Amino acid sequence: MSDVEEAGEDTQQAIQEEDEPQTGDDQEPEPEAGADDQETQGDDHQGDEMNHGDGVDAEGEDGGEEKKIEIEEEEQLPENPLTDEIVAESLSLLCKTGDGIGHAFVRLDLHERGLTQINLLKSFVHLRYVDVTKNNLKDISPLSALTHMLTLKADYNLLTSARLEEMPFLQVASFSNNKIKTTEGVNHPMLEHLTLNYNEIKTITGLDPVKLTRLHTLELRGNMLESTDGVYLPNLKNLFMVNLANEITEIKELVKLKGLPLLRALVLSENQISEEDDYRLEVLITLRKLERLDKDEYTEEERNEAEEIFEQRKAEEKNDENKRKTTKTKRSYCMLLTESYNEYFKNFLYL
Repeated sequence: MSDVEEAGEDTQQAIQEEDEPQTGDDQEPEPEAGADDQETQGDDHQGDEMNHGDGVDAEGEDGGEEKKIEIEEEEQLPENPLTDEIVAESLSLLCKTGDGIGHAFVRLDLHERGLTQINLLKSFVHLRYVDVTKNNLKDISPLSALTHMLTLKADYNLLTSARLEEMPFLQVASFSNNKIKTTEGVNHPMLEHLTLNYNEIKTITGLDPVKLTRLHTLELRGNMLESTDGVYLPNLKNLFMVNLANEITEIKELVKLKGLPLLRALVLSENQISEEDDYRLEVLITLRKLERLDKDEYTEEERNEAEEIFEQRKAEEKNDENKRKTTKTKRSYCMLLTESYNEYFKNFLYL
């Protein structure tokens, strides 16, 4: 049996018996379907996350002073590395190893341990579910050694990057409420749900459509984005949920999302464009396959109105194009007549 199948069956086992270790089962876990759960969780904690997002956007002298104090406090944090004792307390869920020969604990819960370093995890290669939420981590590169990892929660740390080596089985990754400035380094081929809410991302770069073919949910609330550039990925056909609560100010930015044919739900409620007149209608006219905007589904009435306006604008554009062509033809004809007249006049003078 392949590693993917084994990892998948172990996940189902994990969901059924959340905190009870299991022994010597022939039934192996199945991939965790965490996308919808994480979306709901993100919505439930949106209020808490907003506080962090507001801090990132603080301006003026007070904001600068607070930022300076925050940096100084981070630099003064005492070293608190992960130890064998903490690992022993935090392991659970005994499952078969990838080779099917032995057994190992595959779940590790290290949330709220005040950790500053997790180098020890390099040797725990069988881990599949890792939670390092609410620590003081600035580096998670040791997790690159966990090639069987399926889910990773690394919210509320001090990370400036989510970069990891390519993880062959990673399906769900959450890095909300950090200090991440880039989307580089998250091209994991099995990734389905990526959460980067309330960070300091200004542009979306490095998302490879060739590798991220399974990604269907991308959350980017509360960053510093001013454009949807980088989400326009023609080969990323499984993306159907985008949360861009940033500084998107113009509807025309959404035209770039037309390259996502399966896009069905979009959250833009915290952007400036959500305050425009006929906001919902204009978004639907631009993205006609959209089913839900800001958690509210489009009604049949809205859809019919958007379709009618779309067809009307299309007809107007066609008429304008025909007028431009007619005007261009007339100009060309006039130029031709002028040239012919000039030629005739020159010949007449010559005679």
